[in-house]
Amino acid sequence: MSNPDQPAQESPLNLAAQVEALLFVAPESVTAAQLARALEVPQKQVEATLKELAASYARRGIRLQTYKGGYRLVSAPEAAALIEHFLGLEAATPLTRAALEVLAIIAYQQPVTRPQVDAIRGVNSDSVMKSLLSKGLIEEVGRAEGPGRPILYSTTVEFLSHFGLQSIRELPPLDLDAILQTQEETTILKE
Repeated sequence: MSNPDQPAQESPLNLAAQVEALLFVAPESVTAAQLARALEVPQKQVEATLKELAASYARRGIRLQTYKGGYRLVSAPEAAALIEHFLGLEAATPLTRAALEVLAIIAYQQPVTRPQVDAIRGVNSDSVMKSLLSKGLIEEVGRAEGPGRPILYSTTVEFLSHFGLQSIRELPPLDLDAILQTQEETTILKE
């Protein structure tokens, strides 16, 4: 049994290999601070190592995913079809247009309430949001201040994995002019 007051044993592995091993066995995302404590090294050193690992994984079959300050190892999005075939998984049911609309609103506005999503879409989004919750693509993250204290929703790590993103910062910039133009063209076509 180890004594928490004694330093960890000297490892024959370099810091990158140690961080990689911990990420591999972690059941969920871990922070740089958690890794630094476990390895008994400065957090800045772990953060630099994480950047190096992310760069080296860019050309390989795994990626270092970052979400809300946590890190985890995931398979490369480009390998999805190969992995599905290898594991004998059926292709996932594609998301509906309504689900994609709601996900886009939540991803760009998070945290956001269902009434805010409904106001943007112009229709009730309750059933779509229940479906996204059950798929693990969105999650409840708290309650908003104000009347009724509505639930706030945000995207999840599963959302990032589903769309092959390493971080929410990889979302493309929102082009409101193009969106408004598309809405105007749709309205003209309906008339």
